[in-house]
Amino acid sequence: MQTMNERSFLVEITRKRMESIKNFVQLTSTVATGGQPKRHEFGQIAAAGYRYVINLGMPDHPQAIAEEDKVLASLDITYIHIPVRFDEPTKEQVRLFCNVMAALKGQKVFVHCIMNYRVAAFMYHYLSKVEKQDDEQAKSSMFKSWNLDAVWQDVMTWTASDIGLRQ
Repeated sequence: MQTMNERSFLVEITRKRMESIKNFVQLTSTVATGGQPKRHEFGQIAAAGYRYVINLGMPDHPQAIAEEDKVLASLDITYIHIPVRFDEPTKEQVRLFCNVMAALKGQKVFVHCIMNYRVAAFMYHYLSKVEKQDDEQAKSSMFKSWNLDAVWQDVMTWTASDIGLRQ
């Protein structure tokens, strides 16, 4: 049986390993987000206990991992892909994402796109509208370094009603 110090040490080692993922953010105790992981970083995600990966990136992006679904399946991780064009996110995609996240509540979920920008906006909607967190708590630290263009400024104004979420 592990002592509290051993457990804390293992959690810290896992967090440090995960931080090698581009723009990694531990958003909640069960949800981490990041940019596109490199192929070898999926092993770190599995080792950290994540059982679900949601990808909001486009499959034809130059940084996308070919056959990401198969790589994750080999690690016993369920892969969910909601491809979102960076210049054209839709309310339907946000609603689908929020419903998926709600269904996975309490599970360890890693959510990524290419840079963690789409994810930051989608997670904001999930945390603020479904989990009812206040605006500041629901905002990822990614917003500090991301200058939102007009498309994403508009996305951030969407209400639960706009998205089609029950209140």
